[in-house]
Amino acid sequence: MTVPSDITIAQNATLRPIVDIAKKIGLSADKIEPYGYYKAKINPNDVFDMPAKSSNSKLVLVTAINPTPAGEGKTTVAIGLADALNRVHHQDQNGKRTVVALREPSVGPVFGIKGGAAGGGYAQVLPMEDINLHFTGDLHAIGAANNLLAALIDNHIYQGNALNIDPKQVVWRRAVDMNDRQLRNTVTGLGKPADGVMREDGFDITVASEVMAIFCLATDLADLKQRLGNILVAYNQDKQPIYAKDLKAHGAMAALLKDAIKPNLVQTIEGTPAILHGGPFANIAHGCNSVIATRTAMHLADYTLTEAGFGADLGAEKFCDIKCRLAGLTPDAAVVVATIRALKYNGGAAKDALKNEDLTALEQVLPNLTKHIENLQEVFGLPVVVAINQFESDTAAEIEMVRKACKRLKVEVALTQVWEKGGAGGEDLARTLLALLETHNDQPQNFGFAYDSNKPIVNKIRTVAQRIYGANDVDISVTAAAKIKRLEALGLDKMPICIAKTQYSLSDDAKLLGRPTGFNIHVRDISVSNGAGFIVVICGPIMKMPGLPKHPSAENIDVDEKGNITGLF
Repeated sequence: MTVPSDITIAQNATLRPIVDIAKKIGLSADKIEPYGYYKAKINPNDVFDMPAKSSNSKLVLVTAINPTPAGEGKTTVAIGLADALNRVHHQDQNGKRTVVALREPSVGPVFGIKGGAAGGGYAQVLPMEDINLHFTGDLHAIGAANNLLAALIDNHIYQGNALNIDPKQVVWRRAVDMNDRQLRNTVTGLGKPADGVMREDGFDITVASEVMAIFCLATDLADLKQRLGNILVAYNQDKQPIYAKDLKAHGAMAALLKDAIKPNLVQTIEGTPAILHGGPFANIAHGCNSVIATRTAMHLADYTLTEAGFGADLGAEKFCDIKCRLAGLTPDAAVVVATIRALKYNGGAAKDALKNEDLTALEQVLPNLTKHIENLQEVFGLPVVVAINQFESDTAAEIEMVRKACKRLKVEVALTQVWEKGGAGGEDLARTLLALLETHNDQPQNFGFAYDSNKPIVNKIRTVAQRIYGANDVDISVTAAAKIKRLEALGLDKMPICIAKTQYSLSDDAKLLGRPTGFNIHVRDISVSNGAGFIVVICGPIMKMPGLPKHPSAENIDVDEKGNITGLF
């Protein structure tokens, strides 16, 4: 049997008018701003003027094991689980409402190797092509605001430099939403004197920009503008910091973002309302959709499902230690997504042999799954359910081995087939999650953080490295140590940390799979995202501008004379 592609399934789906989707969450047509027939912006001010749907709205994080080329389907499971919860609630006739809140895809990975972020199979958000390609223009607005600030910095230096900015100490970089390694390190201002002041520069991918981080952590437009003004952009000749507000840049930057700051409303294949907003990577940024989108979803629903990028060591840690800490959110539970084949790959099985039963490889990598569970339970105090994204090749013995490992941690396991069956394939997971939430409903919440943000920077890094990753210690480069000392002198050290490292391992070495031991985390560089409110810790070889693979996905994407896209997953 030929299995249809994700895009074929999406193109054959029947979309409901966005006004009908809005009605499902209590929004009349005058409360949304349509972008065509199937997308809309939601004005959060209108939403928060309405009564909340529930006085006990539940927030559930969907996370995963460390990713592999075999795939885990975290976003797919989050979407399918939202559909399944709405199915179960409809069957029980209890009037409960679920909304899924996700990140927006970056165009760079869509044309690169990772693929989109609209789910897969029969658990997708629609219109899939629009969502993966430009969507409502939010990422372009973020890139424009980032680059406006860059232009104002260089123009200030050229026009007399009243702030005495040291061109060699400009720390603000330009951004573009494309994987382009050629732009990682550049020299700008070449040419004649009228072409600007020559200096070293570079580009980050837009989703790694501090503007994206601010966009996703701001509570409203006023907070967004204030945070933009607090961006540290350079140092002057006296080594004192220069902020975006010193350049009077934040007002114009906020003006570029005034529409983008409104969350986007779309739908799943089954018509579940989905709010997509913001898209920072979790391996180089904090990996969570916007605070505004999450709060909007929680205000409109009884259950909000959200996801954080890559494995729980990155996405879930930053969701808790950065997003929840800064926004005052308290999650109620976590779902950890895994596949048998991805676990086997992480355990040493060859990629072309993942369909074969391999209990040895599976047993070797189960400590990776259990480490993520332990972190969520013991460090962050969250109730956990494990979702096995099931494939036909999974054997009963392999599934039973995972169940036994989770049972030792008192964690339930549910099988899901949402790629193949949509919400119907996630009903077992939905009922398992609801039972878990009900069990903990009357118990005091034990949610907490991995570290005290007021501790010294090195202490915070070491705590995450040891408690979350299982490292022995951290090695701080001379460059990073000097920057830490500068931040401490400026009083900019009392913030959460955002560790940028490989997503493929608990360590900063992508080749150390499973649950490695005896390793150190190598801190290469440090920067401060003062407007966002966190310190970026760059570890190992990770780059803030990805490159394209030898055969990028772009080679397979095409459009016909009628505008129909092919090759997009």
